[in-house]
Amino acid sequence: MFPAIGLSLIFSIALCVHVVRTHQQMYWLWIILAFQPLGGLVYLLAIVAPEFLGGSKAQRMGQAARKALDPQREYREATQAVDDAPTVGNRARQAAAATGLGRHEEAERLYAEALQGLYADDPQLLLGRANALIELNRPAEALPLLETLSAQSNAARTPQVALAMGRAYHALGRETEADTALRWAAAHLPGFEGMARYAVFLAQVGRKDEAREALAEIDKRLAKTHAHFRKEARGWRDLAAGAMG
Repeated sequence: MFPAIGLSLIFSIALCVHVVRTHQQMYWLWIILAFQPLGGLVYLLAIVAPEFLGGSKAQRMGQAARKALDPQREYREATQAVDDAPTVGNRARQAAAATGLGRHEEAERLYAEALQGLYADDPQLLLGRANALIELNRPAEALPLLETLSAQSNAARTPQVALAMGRAYHALGRETEADTALRWAAAHLPGFEGMARYAVFLAQVGRKDEAREALAEIDKRLAKTHAHFRKEARGWRDLAAGAMG
């Protein structure tokens, strides 16, 4: 028992040294010491592992862990970046962070402010503002932005753009166009959002059997999803299931 306690303490102290030397947020010290050894393991997953393992998967795992522990961190840092240097890139980052917190009215305003001059046709800003407008139930304003974006080039016709266009079409009652866009997005968009939103669309237009088939496919893929990403995936699954009625 005592050797285990000693090893846990040594492990925690080593991680605290890492926190200080790498200039991490100081709240990590409290997490590591107050919740031994679990706090240290979370720190390893969120901070240390991405540094040593590299790769997009490790980075996503670290980002997910940090977001779970401090969901407002990215918004605070983005806001500070805008205060330090109010560039278009920093404003876009702040708008994306606001979107992540469900602050869609703020995000729409920030994107609109950034869509000026040389950046009036920027694809990232157009899509961000359009998505915010859709969340605010203003699809008639979102659709022209998406059509502008889609007309720019083939490279701009991404699954994310198709998903937004499908949602806007559906909200405006243009079901045939919505079906085409959402079905394509569901087939090409990584993750579960595209599949879930297409299942919701199918349920809402009365195609219940197809909606149930789409939900069954989500369940099949969910069973194979890594545990670290399962919470977000379940959220999309629940959105689809809730539309079945």
